[in-house]
Amino acid sequence: MLDVKRLKQVALEIRKLTIEEIGNFGSGHIGGSMSIVEMLTYLYYHEMRIDPSDSKKEDRDRFVCSKGHAGPAVYATLAKKGFFPFEELKTLNQGGTNLPSHCDMKKTNGVDFTGGSLGQGFSAAVGIALGQKIRKIEANTFVVIGDGESQEGQIWEGAATAAQWKLGNLIAFTDFNRLQLDGYTSDVVSMENIDTRWLGFNWHVQRINGHDFGQIDRAVQTAKSVLDRPSMIIMDTVKSYGFIPGETTTANHSMAFDSKAATKAVEDLYEREGGKI
Repeated sequence: MLDVKRLKQVALEIRKLTIEEIGNFGSGHIGGSMSIVEMLTYLYYHEMRIDPSDSKKEDRDRFVCSKGHAGPAVYATLAKKGFFPFEELKTLNQGGTNLPSHCDMKKTNGVDFTGGSLGQGFSAAVGIALGQKIRKIEANTFVVIGDGESQEGQIWEGAATAAQWKLGNLIAFTDFNRLQLDGYTSDVVSMENIDTRWLGFNWHVQRINGHDFGQIDRAVQTAKSVLDRPSMIIMDTVKSYGFIPGETTTANHSMAFDSKAATKAVEDLYEREGGKI
């Protein structure tokens, strides 16, 4: 049963940790980290079969953050789940850290594939899902891409391959927050007809509010029932959602702020959401 109240509280705590770790370093990719927190919370705290004490278990579900600049939110999620101590969050992007700005499978326990070179993580997820199918491993591969990342040709090569192999165990999300480093995606390379594009590649497609746990749950459960093709869940999201100073600016891909500003942002977030720090 979906415990929405619990998931909302976990998401609030993950947002707090994400803001704090970026503030501790002084800058970071706050926008695209905050927009996928509900998705991360749902996957790691409700859906995926994973075990922090056995993080390399062969039949586990896998998650690939192809938009690897959202690493801070992934790290906050993994730390809270028990993959590594909370104290490590204070080392984000610093010398010798296990938590670089973009997800790195060779450094961070719980990260299934390195992300950041846009498009490559998605292609890797296709390969992982194909490997699971060939080896008859009953597990799913989840992957998230950005709407700006969807401008990369490699995304569509992977899409065609996944459909060719009928990878029903591959469930992808698009973080459709309508913004990228250079501004609005519609002003760079428009992705407004993204639903039609994925349908054209013979994927099962759903579109949801990416901040609504009920909609995320229904979409994932529906996707799991589709066995003859991969699934794409397009999430309409607000970039920087929960980091209030970033919600009203287009310059929120990466932002600079210190620990004092992070503390204020967390206080404002909890006041708005009615939670207790």
